[in-house]
Amino acid sequence: MSKYKADDVIKRFQHVGSALYQRGLENSHSGNLSVKVGNRLLITRRGSQLGFLSKEDIVETGLEKDDSGIALASSEVGVHRAIYRETNALAIVHTHQIAATALSFLRDEIIPIDVEGGYILRKIPVVTCKEGSGSKEMEEKIPQALKDYKIIMLKGHGAFAIGDHLEEAWHYSETLQNIANIIFMVKVMGGDIEQLQERDLDAW
Repeated sequence: MSKYKADDVIKRFQHVGSALYQRGLENSHSGNLSVKVGNRLLITRRGSQLGFLSKEDIVETGLEKDDSGIALASSEVGVHRAIYRETNALAIVHTHQIAATALSFLRDEIIPIDVEGGYILRKIPVVTCKEGSGSKEMEEKIPQALKDYKIIMLKGHGAFAIGDHLEEAWHYSETLQNIANIIFMVKVMGGDIEQLQERDLDAW
């Protein structure tokens, strides 16, 4: 990449990372972002703070093969590589949003009850993996689920969203957070979530 394009990509990482942190989709050191550039991968550094990314926090490595950058890359770089191999994604946003993660313990899929959530995502599958962060099991299951969806939940862990650019994947992540928050609020107010989900899913 030229220096101009590289600077633009870094600014996008910083913009999206800061927004995810400010909106409560990440804690101080959670989550990771990446973009595919030809046969290369730009991904956030292992242990980086998404809300306060510097140029040094964006690591470049091979899309298929390891090189010197791999030592600093996020521990979930293998999952990102697998998603790029199996889907048409050009960008990935991995968040640890609280409400959707809580719902993932109770459901096999998250179905929106709000109009915007249903229009944008329709439903979000929940993927179960026995092995945790950055595992081979995640590398196998998550890309398969993302072939038919723009965002999925990993049970008890967080969401993986894909898009043509970071902003698009951020949009799906933010939409999922809103969906989960609305479900919780309606449930607290005594609403019948299952009935609302069935009615709205049929309508959409």
